[in-house]
Amino acid sequence: MKIDDLKQSNRVEDRRGQSGPSFGGSSYGDSGMGGLLLQLLFSRGKGKWFIIAIILFGLFAGGGNIGDLIGLNSSQTAYENTYTPSEVSDEDAIFISKVFASTEEFWTQEFKKEGLVYNPPKLVIYDRQTQTGGCGVGSASAGPFYCPGDSKVYIDLTFYQELTNKYKAAGDFAMAYVIAHEVGHHVQNELGTMKSFNQKRQSISEKAANALTVRLELQADYYAGAWAKHVEGQNLLEAGDIEEAMNAAHAVGDDTLQEAAYGQVMPDSFTHGTSEQRQSWFMRGFQYGDIRHGDTFSANI
Repeated sequence: MKIDDLKQSNRVEDRRGQSGPSFGGSSYGDSGMGGLLLQLLFSRGKGKWFIIAIILFGLFAGGGNIGDLIGLNSSQTAYENTYTPSEVSDEDAIFISKVFASTEEFWTQEFKKEGLVYNPPKLVIYDRQTQTGGCGVGSASAGPFYCPGDSKVYIDLTFYQELTNKYKAAGDFAMAYVIAHEVGHHVQNELGTMKSFNQKRQSISEKAANALTVRLELQADYYAGAWAKHVEGQNLLEAGDIEEAMNAAHAVGDDTLQEAAYGQVMPDSFTHGTSEQRQSWFMRGFQYGDIRHGDTFSANI
């Protein structure tokens, strides 16, 4: 992706080098990750395995969205270290900041077309773990994620290397796809989709909740593709960029991840969609480049 002429976002918090908080002291229902796996494993709750599955898929998939799948309300306050572009000098951080700024531009334009006002999220760059403002403690092992509680995208830059080494999805546009996907969840939050999703998920079976979550994730893939169409229109794509995004979408498909981790595929436990579905909805977004054709909740996915 050609980024030389792109500006960096001024909505980035650089928390690298800070000491993150411990994981103790919060409960699942109140602050997202809370007591994490240990509390869940020793609990007697009927739905604990569904919750554990969600967290594990976030850990395996990298593009996991812990904040999307956990409660929205919290009084916790994230660190507020104001970022200016000059404070981040390394190449990966600059690239991500520019991609983030590009999504701000695109979604501001798209919302305006629909008669809406887009309130961009913030991007938090951190090491190892960090406190969120509504989703408990974020961990680098969970990969990039969006927290609807504070409207922020969180990423540890080591994930850039994981895409290449662990998920075999090399290339800068693979990372751009991941960022655009997480921003897609913010778009859902802005449009009220996230709220409706969480309300409906509470009253249905675990199997149905998984299926609904897949539709949420595929819509974020669609939105990532729509942004990619915008970038193409600006003549910023390079040869192989779309293939890099497609490789990343394939790498984090539920079927691909389950086959690699367990040697078998369990469709009822899917929470993000198959590799084919994720690629298909990204390309649908790339085809249309708008909001209107991304209704995964009523479409045949």
